[in-house]
Amino acid sequence: MRAPFGGLRIRTEIVDASLMITQIQYLSHLDKTSRPLNELAKDAKEQIETYFDDPYFLFDLPMKTQGSTFQQRVWSSIESIPVGKTMTYGELANQVKSSPRAVGGACAANYYPLIIPCHRVLSKAGVGGFMGEANGPYLRIKQWLLRHENAIRD
Repeated sequence: MRAPFGGLRIRTEIVDASLMITQIQYLSHLDKTSRPLNELAKDAKEQIETYFDDPYFLFDLPMKTQGSTFQQRVWSSIESIPVGKTMTYGELANQVKSSPRAVGGACAANYYPLIIPCHRVLSKAGVGGFMGEANGPYLRIKQWLLRHENAIRD
């Protein structure tokens, strides 16, 4: 699907007899779009479009549980960061009793960006990396998302 910063790919699959989102991927550019292949993908597309209109929109999508216990703990903490607010990797690491590098690794492994808003986690000296990159197209997506949410440091 098209997004203001390029595009998104939504993946779904049947998990334990239920259709679930299994991944959302940022795309820095989009050559072509395709129509959603099922009702869940259509619902996800509509919810994401609503978020692009209103950054305070709350997603309600069934997502496959993925990642290690540690990654799930980090992602759960990230989900509690309100729209318009940010945390540093260090602050989040203190919260989950880990290291900033490990938190960054969990952010890079996030299967559900936007829904689990890793873009709200910054370095202590600036925006920091995004999706495992220190610069490039993913960082521009992070900057767009932070501007969209009017995110500021406390």
